Amino acid sequence: MTRRPLLALLGIIYVGVIAAGFLTPYDPLVQNRDDAFATPTRVRFVDAQGVFHLRPFVYGSSHSPDTAYPVQFFVRGDRYRIAGVFASDLHLFGTPGPARVFLLGTDQYGRDVFSRLVHGGQISLLAGLLGAGLSLAAGVLLGTLAGFYGSWVDEAIMRVAELFLALPWLYLLLAVRMMLPLHMDPGQTVLLLIAVIALVGWARPARLVRGLVLHTKVREYVLAARSLGASDVQLMWRHVLPQLRGVTLTQAAVLVPQYTLAEVTLSFFGLGVAEPVPSWGNMLASLQRYHVLASYWWMFLPALALIPVFLLYYLLADRIHQQTAYSL
Repeated sequence: MTRRPLLALLGIIYVGVIAAGFLTPYDPLVQNRDDAFATPTRVRFVDAQGVFHLRPFVYGSSHSPDTAYPVQFFVRGDRYRIAGVFASDLHLFGTPGPARVFLLGTDQYGRDVFSRLVHGGQISLLAGLLGAGLSLAAGVLLGTLAGFYGSWVDEAIMRVAELFLALPWLYLLLAVRMMLPLHMDPGQTVLLLIAVIALVGWARPARLVRGLVLHTKVREYVLAARSLGASDVQLMWRHVLPQLRGVTLTQAAVLVPQYTLAEVTLSFFGLGVAEPVPSWGNMLASLQRYHVLASYWWMFLPALALIPVFLLYYLLADRIHQQTAYSL
């Protein structure tokens, strides 16, 4: 599979989580205590009498278990915002009356797991994406400066980078987060997580970029441009930075899943986004209780959602690396 299909699949995933309010039937914060740990709703086409229906339907709640309710599309329901800007109450699907359609079951508070899973991707996936972007920006900047200027600039930047690399990555991330306030606004917490992840992870891409810059700055076309009077900024912008494209894109495809997992880990241990706002990490935190771990398989779904995302990113990194190596 080439890069374009992989990018298209990743784009669909990100568009889906951004449009979570439209794609999901319920507000992820709304509790239904009577439906705690409800099993996933079975969407049917054949009723109890064996009659086939073109429109999918579900059977009603415990108060009316024999009543069939059609699954309707483009229905009005709970209000939401897309990207925090566009307000609407239109949902892709839903059911009328007392019936509820819990495609992936509910949690201990009766909240729809499917709605929370898609909304939780907004935090977990976007935190990984933005964290990787900031980390790469810092790594490329510092690595370029270290490799291009050398001398004391290189020594200072690389010694700090080696310090970050020598410390255990996960423990360093936990330590930095634990020094910061625990109880914060969800929006501030997300921004804080992104900043912490970027702070911890810049060193490795910086070393890779430094090595490539050291190789590039002594090539003939760079020396020729310098002899013709090109400034340091022109050399870096026109001749050095374009050579970093393949390495930077490969690192991005590797770091995004790594930083997504970092957010999930922090939230799992209660150091990330706190309840009731969903993220894949705090959704998995309920598995710390044995009865949930043993009895309700659908509570594992946030962990399973990580697998296709990680697989797509690692395949993308492999394709970018192959194309970069071929072009060299």
